[in-house]
Amino acid sequence: MIAMPLTYSISDGIMFGVISYTFVNALTGKIKNVHWVMIVLTVIFLLKYALM
Repeated sequence: MIAMPLTYSISDGIMFGVISYTFVNALTGKIKNVHWVMIVLTVIFLLKYALM
């Protein structure tokens, strides 16, 4: 929710939320609690930002 007003984009805020959710769970050792769809979305969103 913090990223939406800072980026002026709802889609960028949602992407930041998905990426940060996956990274926080990975860093705390709870990556098994993350659904595989979220991991796939995180990879796709990171590739989107890398190729922009």
